[in-house]
Amino acid sequence: MQTKIQTANIDSLEKEYDLVIVGSGATGLVSALQAKRLGLKVAVIEKMASLGGNTMRASSGMNAAETEVQLANGVIDDFTAFYQETLQGGGKLNDKELLEYFVTHAPLAIEWLAKQGIVLSDLTISGGMSQKRMHRPQSLAPIGAYLIKGLLARCVAEAIPLFTNTKLVAIKKAAEKITGITVAGTDGKEVEVGVKALLLATGGFGANANLIAQYQPQLANYKTTNHAGASGDGLLLAQKLGAQLVDMNFIQVHPTVQQDFDHTYLIGEAVRGEGAILVNKNGERFVNELATRKRVTAAITALNENGAYLIFNQTVRQRVKAIEFYDKVGLVVTGASLAELATKLALPKENLSQTLSNWNQAVATRTDCQFGRKTGLVTLNQAPYYAIHIAPGIHYTMGGLHINAKTQVLDEDGQVISGLYAAGEVAGGLHGNNRIGGNSIAETVVFGLQAGKQAAKYILGK
Repeated sequence: MQTKIQTANIDSLEKEYDLVIVGSGATGLVSALQAKRLGLKVAVIEKMASLGGNTMRASSGMNAAETEVQLANGVIDDFTAFYQETLQGGGKLNDKELLEYFVTHAPLAIEWLAKQGIVLSDLTISGGMSQKRMHRPQSLAPIGAYLIKGLLARCVAEAIPLFTNTKLVAIKKAAEKITGITVAGTDGKEVEVGVKALLLATGGFGANANLIAQYQPQLANYKTTNHAGASGDGLLLAQKLGAQLVDMNFIQVHPTVQQDFDHTYLIGEAVRGEGAILVNKNGERFVNELATRKRVTAAITALNENGAYLIFNQTVRQRVKAIEFYDKVGLVVTGASLAELATKLALPKENLSQTLSNWNQAVATRTDCQFGRKTGLVTLNQAPYYAIHIAPGIHYTMGGLHINAKTQVLDEDGQVISGLYAAGEVAGGLHGNNRIGGNSIAETVVFGLQAGKQAAKYILGK
């Protein structure tokens, strides 16, 4: 039975809380559960009419190394490899303090989720990783909605108040610490709320065209995978208090975004992780599909062909349930045979057939002589065949508020702003100049737990 989620409006807010959490994505809900467990009076406020934020759009999984799930699946992994590959993927510009905490606490986050009834027991792989460390539901369902559904059920069980259509418009500070906030409803009515601590879990600014143009003018006309609420409100309000922003020009363009319609759809990393390949208009591969997002994006852009095609078959489809949704909304082209698919896509039949033959040979020998792909090696020889047209789109903003590993927000002098915390995409530094797929969901849980704990420690004086 599905848990009924009751939300409140601004009129139901109490005059004071220990901790108010701004944002109802995974970061906000995880931190609320942690803080409530530690004895705090907590409220979650969300400016949108619905809960879940960008987390609801996540489809692939959550990275972690040295987990029991990996061992149960015969995957022998270690923290050092996870750390180094994330560092390499981020151009070695990652905040090393954040990265060390992230890597070593990711398996604990997997365990914590399991204790909440949110079990991630299947594995796949993302670009830039050498091991299957992307955890996802056994049902292979998209992780975002699965995660939010489970977290909301726990919030209801813990009687944590959830407020929608409630926007943070100001943060108050006195005697060098956070003391309150001002929030507004959809009718413009404003309410003052006293707080002992404030957690910003407001997400990134991927849907704010003005900020994108300010920090990366060449991306001004790119479409985005982000929901409308990802406008950077939280980081801009904190900046007014003197909070430091870092890495704001590091904006990730995701290589596989279906954008031929009015709505854009992120085609998750798991499709390539489970064996899909990319081909150009000549029906030929042109890149290691599981290189970092930055490299795959650059290769697609260099084609100058308005995108490329993801090619996969029934084997891949059975391993990625999100494809059922992609098909339902009309993104998937189907061919009963490879030749039929080539005809529908107007690709040279002989070339596409040779490409698949070369790929299947590379899988058989475990050697991709063309592009050196070493992961997601799956034979594509079972009809029917499928394709999705993709092109790069704005996906993630690596920059944001400067925090330390305790999720405390720092000012321009590197000093802690007492009582102000930030976690998730609103915080910058963890990912360097390029985020690895599967690390954002992991970040929400790892640092959501940390933020709830550190806020409780601050408020309770422990």
